[in-house]
Amino acid sequence: MQPQKFCFMGTGTIVLLLAVISVVVFGFWLLQHSMFVNEERKRQWELKRESQKSVSPIRLRAYERLALLLERTKPEHMLMGLDMNNMSVLQLQQHLLQTIRQEFEHNMSQQIYVSEEVWNLLLNARDQMAAFVVGIAAQLPKDASAMLYAKMLLEGYASNGLTPTDKALAELKNEAKSLM
Repeated sequence: MQPQKFCFMGTGTIVLLLAVISVVVFGFWLLQHSMFVNEERKRQWELKRESQKSVSPIRLRAYERLALLLERTKPEHMLMGLDMNNMSVLQLQQHLLQTIRQEFEHNMSQQIYVSEEVWNLLLNARDQMAAFVVGIAAQLPKDASAMLYAKMLLEGYASNGLTPTDKALAELKNEAKSLM
């Protein structure tokens, strides 16, 4: 019987073999990780796309409501249909300020659908309109009629050029167009 021969690899060969195995394992891990990351991105994109299908119509309705709010708080719309014959300037002023306040309170929740910049423009338009209503009333003599007040409001607003309301409405429209 012959003694068994053991074949020993040299340490260099073992190190080389371990290095090759390590590179193969790392390459396999890297490939798997890359596929996982890509799959996760794809899943997130699909979720976002599905979410956009339901959120976009809601956001567009919010933009519509806010545009309507801005239109409704213009003097020509607030004064339309009012019987001012039996109103004082103070009563008309209070009615206009109440209309502005109610319109904004009714649409306060829509701020979550617009950018902070647009919402701030809307708030500025509200504040400027209220100040305008008060300012015109302050210019009138104490015995002025509500009709004169209404006329001065309309004329003053028409002569203001680009108003804060117009600016807010323009920015609101631009932002809404970016959704389409």
